[in-house]
Amino acid sequence: MGRLRKPLFFVALAAMLLVVLVETGTRFALPTESAVDLEGVMSDTQKPGPLQLPEDAEVALQDLRDLRSDNPTPPGLGISSLAWLDGLLLFTVTLMGTALLIPERVQGRLQGVLTLIVAIVVLLGSLATIFGALGKLLLMVSLFMAAPFGTLTYMAIYGFFPKGAAAGALALLMLCKLVFLAALFFAHQRFLQNKGLMLLVVTSLLANFIVSLLHGLVPGFLANITDSIAAIVAAVLALIWAVVFLISSLISIVKALRFDRSR
Repeated sequence: MGRLRKPLFFVALAAMLLVVLVETGTRFALPTESAVDLEGVMSDTQKPGPLQLPEDAEVALQDLRDLRSDNPTPPGLGISSLAWLDGLLLFTVTLMGTALLIPERVQGRLQGVLTLIVAIVVLLGSLATIFGALGKLLLMVSLFMAAPFGTLTYMAIYGFFPKGAAAGALALLMLCKLVFLAALFFAHQRFLQNKGLMLLVVTSLLANFIVSLLHGLVPGFLANITDSIAAIVAAVLALIWAVVFLISSLISIVKALRFDRSR
């Protein structure tokens, strides 16, 4: 790494740090106000169709509004789940940066232990995300299919999604990732020869694209459903990479122990 252009490397590191910060904060930064026209939903119940209510049913519009206000579920689960995968990418690049500050012998001993800890954290976090998103997905689908009352409940609680804000956040994330890749390339071309790093970068870009695609495939009132699907996909990708990191760290630790014993 003697010819490493350090300023560009730190630009790449800062770009990936910004990506992770945006992803972790997006779920709470995106607007949570309902964009659903509840008056329109109620008027649809008076027409023939899946939402038509029985003549003796009384569903007050204010009840739906109260239900929505009592369940202020923040959107953006799909975007925030990207943080597990991109956190691994940030960790990988940070390890490379430590070679600039820490002697190689010390870094070799710490790398396996740190990788093991990070892999376990990402593994547990991605599993929690998968089960949480799956539970939310099953609940939303069950409500939406249980017409008419379940569908109305779904529309009141989940029938909204800030697609514009989410698209803007995803565009920013993609831009930062491209800046990261370009800065890494110009910092040292040998980074592109690291197959593991490049596969992780490609997986990150693919996950970003999948979340964007799933958000745009459906109307706004169904976007919470596809957002949960996107969260599951992103978390599964992070889970796979966490297992790879876990195995790699165990191999590294075993090699370090054998080396110490042989001395």
